[in-house]
Amino acid sequence: MNSFINVLTLFITFPILALAIFIGFDIPFDSFGITGTEIPYRFEVFAGLGFVLFLIQLRRSTRRWMALSMVAKLNRFQWNQPVSGPRKKRVATYNLIEVTVMVVLSYGLYTITKESIVPAIVFLAFGLDSLVFTLVGRNKYRVGLSSKAILVADREIILIYFVGLRKVAIQQQTVYFDYINNLQLTFPLDCIEEQNKHDFFEALHNVIDKDRVFFSNIQQTL
Repeated sequence: MNSFINVLTLFITFPILALAIFIGFDIPFDSFGITGTEIPYRFEVFAGLGFVLFLIQLRRSTRRWMALSMVAKLNRFQWNQPVSGPRKKRVATYNLIEVTVMVVLSYGLYTITKESIVPAIVFLAFGLDSLVFTLVGRNKYRVGLSSKAILVADREIILIYFVGLRKVAIQQQTVYFDYINNLQLTFPLDCIEEQNKHDFFEALHNVIDKDRVFFSNIQQTL
C-alpha cells in the first residue's frame, strides 16, 4: 500500500513542480503564446492539485495511525510481538528521508512562487506528521497474528487475511500466501526477530484450517 501511495504522490508532485517552475521563472509557453505568469487561474490550479495531494496523504496517514492503534490491542491477537530491530532502523531511516524530502519540497515551492502555498502547506503538514509518527511509533511498531489475519504496522501496513487462503509457502525470507482466483500476497520474514519466528509459525499453523490450506516448507520452522 505504501508503494502505491508513493506512486500517486509522485504522480501529483511532478505537475505541481512543473507548474511552479514555469510560473516562478516566468518561462514562456510558445505553443500558447503566453509566459508562466500569464497562466490564468494559477492559484486555483495549485489549490486543486494541493487538495488532491492532501487526500492522498490523508489516506496514508490515517491508515498508519489506525494500524498502529489496532496492533497495540494485544488481547485481540493470538501472537503479537514488536518488529525486528533491523526493520525498525530501516523504517526510521526511510521515514526521515521522507520527512526531509517533504520539507524541502514545501520550502522550494513557496520560495519559487507564493501562489503554490496550498501544496507547500500540505507537504509541510504531512512531513511533520511523518516525523511525529516516527518519533511516537518507533517503539510501537508490531506484528500481530489473529484468527482472521496477519497485521504488520510500521512504515507500511501489511494486512493478510486468511479467507480464501489455499497455500502457505516459505522461500528464503518471504512467506507466500496463495488464494483462490490466483491471488498471491507476500509477507517479509525480516520483520520478525529470529528468536520469535518459531512461535509465529506455530501460531499461524494453529489458526489456519489445515484441511483447506496446504503448507509448504513450513514444517522446518515448527
